[in-house]
Amino acid sequence: MGIDIFDNFYRGKRVLVTGHTGFKGSWFSIWLHELGAEVIGVAQDPFTARDNFVLSGIGEKIKADLRADIRNGERLKAIFQEYQPEIVFHLAAQPLVRLSYDIPVETYETNVMGTIHVLEAVRSTDSVKVGVMITTDKCYENKEQIWGYRENEAMGGYDPYSSSKGAAEIAIASWRRSFFNPSEYARHGKSIASVRAGNVIGGGDWALDRIIPDCIRALESGRTIDIRSPKAVRPWQHVLEPLSGYMLLAQKMWDAPTDYCEGWNFGPRSESISTVWDVATRVVSEYGRGELRDLSTPDALHEARLLMLDISKARFRLDWEPRMNIGQTVGLTVDWYKRYREEAVYDVCVDQIKDYLLK
Repeated sequence: MGIDIFDNFYRGKRVLVTGHTGFKGSWFSIWLHELGAEVIGVAQDPFTARDNFVLSGIGEKIKADLRADIRNGERLKAIFQEYQPEIVFHLAAQPLVRLSYDIPVETYETNVMGTIHVLEAVRSTDSVKVGVMITTDKCYENKEQIWGYRENEAMGGYDPYSSSKGAAEIAIASWRRSFFNPSEYARHGKSIASVRAGNVIGGGDWALDRIIPDCIRALESGRTIDIRSPKAVRPWQHVLEPLSGYMLLAQKMWDAPTDYCEGWNFGPRSESISTVWDVATRVVSEYGRGELRDLSTPDALHEARLLMLDISKARFRLDWEPRMNIGQTVGLTVDWYKRYREEAVYDVCVDQIKDYLLK
C-alpha cells in the first residue's frame, strides 16, 4: 500500500494547518506534503531543537512556513487572504494540563479566543470550504465513568486546559449554528467540524509532563523513570491514528458538506486503554533498558484518572478504524526515538507512515 489512502484527494489542494510546528502538526504536515497538498503552516516557534518539526526539515518543504500567534486575529485574516486555503485544520493550542495551572489566562486566550480567531478567518475567506477544529478528549465533563464519552455528551473540564477545550467546543458549535449553519450552506459554502482524540504518542514529542518524552529523556541520560500518576488510565493512540481520521473526515466534508459538520471522536480500541505505568513498562521493554519509580503523591495537582472515548460514530459513519494495538503503538513510537540521531528524520517519518498504513 502506498502513502495515499485518500484517492489523490489532497493532491494540489491548498491546506492551511495551524500549529504545524508542534508534535501533531509536524506529522500532519509531512503526511499532507507527501500526499501532494500545498501546505500553509501557521504557528509559533517549535518547542525544542529536537522537535520532529525541526529534525524532519518539513518547514523547508511545504509551500509556506509562517510564524504567527493565533491570538492575533488580524494577522490570521491577512494570512488567509494571501494564501486562499481551501481546507483548514486548526491544531494550534496550549496543550498541557499541568502548564495550564501556571498560565490559566494564556491557556484560555490561546485555546478559546485563538479558535474563535481561526473561525473568523474562515468566515472572512471565500476560498475555505472545509474547517476541521481539533480539540481533545478532555473537552468532556469528566465523570470518571467506565464507558466512553459520546459526541453528544456535555462539555466541561476540571483544570484550565480541559475546561478551555470544552469552552472552545461550545464556541465552535455556536459559530456553526450562527454563521455556518448547514441549513444555509448555499449561502456561506462552508462545512465546519470539531474532532477529539485521546492521548496521542509518537516520535519527536519532547513536551514537558508527557509520559513518552519523560521516559526517553530519562533513558537517554541513564536516569530512573519517575512516574507521577502510575494508575491513571488513558486511551493511548499513535499520532497517525487521529490524523488519518481528520483527513478522512475532511474529504467526506468536501464531498457532502452538510452531512458531517459536527463533533467526532477518534480514539483507540478499548484494549489500548491502559495505565501510565503499563505504557512506561512497554517503553522500557522496547528500548531495551531502564527502570521505573513510582512518585505518586496524594497532594498532586488534579488530573483526570479515567477518560475514554466512544468511537462508534466514526466507525459506522466514516468507516474509520484504529489500525494499531497498544503494543504496536508503543513499538512504533520507541522506534523513532531509537533512530532519530542516526537517520534522516523525514525519511523515518515517511517510513513510519507507510508502516502504519500496512497495519
